[in-house]
Amino acid sequence: MGVRAGWTPTGPSNRASPRIDVRRLCWERVLKRSCLSVCVAAVGFLLLLAICALHLPDQAAPELPLSEVTLLIWTHPFGEYRALPDCLELYQVPGCTLTDDPQAYPEVEAVIIHHREIANGEAYLPPEPRPSTQKWIWMNYESPSHTSGLWFLEDVFKLTMSYRTDSDIFLPYGYLVPRARTATRGPGNGFTHQLSCSRHPRKGLVAWVISNWSATNARVGFYQQLRKFIRVDVFGRAGRPLERSSGSVVRLLRRYMFYLALENSQHTDYITEKLWNAVLAGAVPVVLGPSRQNYERFLPAEAFIHVEDFPTVKELARHLLKLQGDPARMRRHLDWRENYNLRQPRFWGEHYCTACRAVRSTRGRTQTVARLRRWFHS
Repeated sequence: MGVRAGWTPTGPSNRASPRIDVRRLCWERVLKRSCLSVCVAAVGFLLLLAICALHLPDQAAPELPLSEVTLLIWTHPFGEYRALPDCLELYQVPGCTLTDDPQAYPEVEAVIIHHREIANGEAYLPPEPRPSTQKWIWMNYESPSHTSGLWFLEDVFKLTMSYRTDSDIFLPYGYLVPRARTATRGPGNGFTHQLSCSRHPRKGLVAWVISNWSATNARVGFYQQLRKFIRVDVFGRAGRPLERSSGSVVRLLRRYMFYLALENSQHTDYITEKLWNAVLAGAVPVVLGPSRQNYERFLPAEAFIHVEDFPTVKELARHLLKLQGDPARMRRHLDWRENYNLRQPRFWGEHYCTACRAVRSTRGRTQTVARLRRWFHS
């Protein structure tokens, strides 16, 4: 049920089971399936942590000096110029030279091409023929619903970089690191946050920050129903003014118990900073995005509340109010925080440096990315 089913109310049947043995048998099957689901979710979450450990930057284990990689940033994402970072100093990635000078194109080993500028005509693909060993990297952090023009990019790129776990270069909006693995000091750890587990009561109940309001969007429809049963404080362009400074959303959410982490569209692995801002602030995220199973690949099951866990919006609102009045039950959504830190990759510098590592590790790879559209929309 849930948002995709129009939030139609459902309820238990009034018919009693004619035989108690049948009822017991049903409950045994339900319990077995529940245990299996929990085990599968746990394995998936541990697998994602293993992927992060293997493929994401690790501040505690710098690389040894290796052969140089020169990487060209073809366009700055969304036309916003940002100074290119020193990959060794900030992210412990040695042997990486970044440039945004298009004149360097014939000499570079790889080119990062941000999809948005190519799709909307603000920029063109680099000229052909490209150097035979050069890798073009497709970089995109928008959902498939907001990614147009993929059809003419088949067999163009050699590597993909996005929030999807099955990208060649996987760099999500955020990820958890077991606290035992996280160095307490050292370069680059300014973007690793220790999650607090404060027991102080919060005055606010539910907050939502939104800038792009569309009445036809599923998240707006969900909010319109939720506000009938519970108070929701809305901030951003569609609500109260929000302080314009770094970290303002996180500071705001530290006053609330719950945050509506509602994605603009629902797709595989599309879990953005909305979730991680809530996690960082210690507010329990109420999520609308991919399935619960998909979220559980990124964080523990008790760390969030999925809107589709409830048959109706009214039932969800009732659950939030119960948690407000039951501190012991509320703690179950927060105690997991004692075992993890939060890592939030820095846009866009860290992406470029991570790409350098991938280019070096895939030297000799010649195949191109086929069926880009089919993969990204899957």
